Amino acid sequence: MQAFVLFEPPVVAPHLYRALPELTAVFERVYVHNVNGDGYSLEGVNINKLRKLYWPLPYNDVLESLWNKKERARHIVVINGNHNPRFRAKELYSKRIEVMVDLARLDVVDLFGYGWNRWWSPKSMWLPYWRNRATLMSIYRGSCPSKFDVLSGYKFCLCFENMSMDGYITEKLFDCLSVGTIPLYLGAQDVKQFIPESVYIDCRQYRSWKEMWDHINGLSERELESMRNAGRAFLRSDAGRRYYHSLEEIFEV
Repeated sequence: MQAFVLFEPPVVAPHLYRALPELTAVFERVYVHNVNGDGYSLEGVNINKLRKLYWPLPYNDVLESLWNKKERARHIVVINGNHNPRFRAKELYSKRIEVMVDLARLDVVDLFGYGWNRWWSPKSMWLPYWRNRATLMSIYRGSCPSKFDVLSGYKFCLCFENMSMDGYITEKLFDCLSVGTIPLYLGAQDVKQFIPESVYIDCRQYRSWKEMWDHINGLSERELESMRNAGRAFLRSDAGRRYYHSLEEIFEV
């Protein structure tokens, strides 16, 4: 068999990473977010069959009508579902909650997504949710029927991957670029190897979340427009289009 693709990270699908020895024995190529074993074990894995996965995108340019939208809240939007990760190592779900709580104290964040108001759900049954539920409900704005429409109404988006893992860069960052919203990024430690630093804010550079907010809130409209334009240029570049053509490469179309 030709190819097997692992889209989910170990924090979501640990069983698939445990099965890598068997998968690399059966398939000619197995696509993972990184081939160096960051976040998973290479024991028993045929590393010669591992390939770097570039997250497939359905667009190779900005969504013009939304990218050109002028009326945007100078706030931070979060668009994520409520989840209780099955695998705790290197997860960023709890970090996302921590940051939203800190930003809520500054009254600068709005939360959209499914499940946050469902306190009885298994996805809510862990301490980070229950400890902060009252604050989360104070910033919760609903389920978000259209991600792109909501995203384009804000200048900034808290763009955290579900896990900190080399090469794990998903649609979260690219969706921001496509509508001209500045990503506040935390996730892949090696993100700058794949995405220009000029298109996102690296959250690792700040000592506190208030310091981050003070910095981004102080950016001029000219500076923000420069970042937006850099994001558009990246999507149109060969480096950006590699994500658009990802599935063609995998299936050798």
